[in-house]
Amino acid sequence: MNQRARIAMSEEEVAELLRDARKLQLGTINPDGTPHLVTMFYGLDDGRVTFWTYAKSQKARNIERDPRVSCLIETGDEYARLRGVLVYGKARPIDDPAAVLEVGLDVTRRMTGVPVDGPEARAYVEHTARKRVAYLVEPVRVVSWDHRKLGGEGSGRPR
Repeated sequence: MNQRARIAMSEEEVAELLRDARKLQLGTINPDGTPHLVTMFYGLDDGRVTFWTYAKSQKARNIERDPRVSCLIETGDEYARLRGVLVYGKARPIDDPAAVLEVGLDVTRRMTGVPVDGPEARAYVEHTARKRVAYLVEPVRVVSWDHRKLGGEGSGRPR
């Protein structure tokens, strides 16, 4: 078995990392073909990445022109502990205002780590939602790695 296959994560491990992480690096394509990368808080809808942004943002304009995106979710501060998931996909706009609000509530809940069920928090998210658009990333390909599976120094796994 090659090293690439040894460090690939199972579907369950991918789902766990997506569930437990809060931020991703979102890649879109600028008009001149260069990558546009930004850090985003994200939500999940049935295991698929969701996010929202201001309608006039560069990433929203890029997605409108070309919906191909990449989403990098990673963790670990040492080589032997690096884990990550790279989702290549297409960002599908979410048009229903109630669904946009749900994405915003989920992103805010995950971002802050606190419930947003109270009237003040919900009112804030509702106010913010008026200027935002939301997306669901339909995965085309998922790549993953977990260097802890190599069993090296600092991996936290037995050799």
